Amino acid sequence: MRLLVATPLYPPDIGGPATYVRVLETGLPESGIQVAVARFSSVRRFPKLIRHCAYFFMLLRAGRDADVLYALDPVSTGFPAALAAKILRKPFVLKIVGDYAWEQGKQRFGVHETLDDFVRTKQHSVSVQFLQRIQTWVAKQAKTIIVPSAYLKGIVQRWGLPGDKIHVVFNAVSVSSFGKVPEEAALSRPRIVSVGRLVPWKGMGGLIDALVQVREQFPTASLTIAGDGPDRKSLEGYAGARLQHSFSFTGALAHEDILALLREADVFVINSTYEGLSHLLIEAQMIGAPTVATDVGGNSEVITDGKDGLLIQSGDREELAEAIKKLISDTELAASLHEHAKQASERFLPSGMLAHTEEILKKSV
Repeated sequence: MRLLVATPLYPPDIGGPATYVRVLETGLPESGIQVAVARFSSVRRFPKLIRHCAYFFMLLRAGRDADVLYALDPVSTGFPAALAAKILRKPFVLKIVGDYAWEQGKQRFGVHETLDDFVRTKQHSVSVQFLQRIQTWVAKQAKTIIVPSAYLKGIVQRWGLPGDKIHVVFNAVSVSSFGKVPEEAALSRPRIVSVGRLVPWKGMGGLIDALVQVREQFPTASLTIAGDGPDRKSLEGYAGARLQHSFSFTGALAHEDILALLREADVFVINSTYEGLSHLLIEAQMIGAPTVATDVGGNSEVITDGKDGLLIQSGDREELAEAIKKLISDTELAASLHEHAKQASERFLPSGMLAHTEEILKKSV
């Protein structure tokens, strides 16, 4: 089989799709599946409409030699891939790791609901409705849809897709090599670390507020936030006003450096209001970083509260602060979570994901 993967991100980009596509690229050929990759990043330098047209023609050319087109998001790569597959009369498979219309609505169009409320509510923004129609149309063109969590399967079913078309395949993560902790991130201990795109639903402002409370008991506690995004400037200003010192925004880091940062964390925090199935959370589990995460989306499919991490209610800054302080002060608990996390993360090894994905792709031909 010859597989063409349409991906929005590719290393050295950071993010779930970039990590995922490398696993496919290196693992599937061992099962006889040739993998070619169409990188959206190669056309990102063009203006918006032009870049999507250029990407569509790229897929048309590359897709002639493919048996299956596999897109890793429902809009930026999914829409041109669905059109190309339709013209070429090739099977189209789609991976959905989030609701694109909701994400854009949160960033650009004044959407305030959680994802769970969003998919149950008629939207009044014409722009959001347009994006909803696009992602639903693309999903309906797909012969098969892959999602990384049972939570996201329920979300996609809310788009009007039948459940038997949607397959849950946990993301695979391989932690093999570590880079270096950036000099500006080597702060005082206890070291609190968070990683993610700097957008509203990642909850970085709430984490900064929680650190204010943590420092009342642990004055040397520091905060390192790795990642970039549209909220970076405002978050840096907010951290300066609230924390004054011992915090660092590293910007985007190479994947190996992120792993090194997770390994050196005294507490790793995911304070988001939404997660599909977080690669970072799985990587933190594999490394054994004592972790606090919000009980949203697919997080509870990765962490069992009190056994291999702590789950807290989203938006509760006091509970977040208390959970961080608990992991700092209770070294026995932190050590126990460390060991159990590494054991539990074995279900996310690449071998299982690749075998399941191979089975789905071969059935789509």
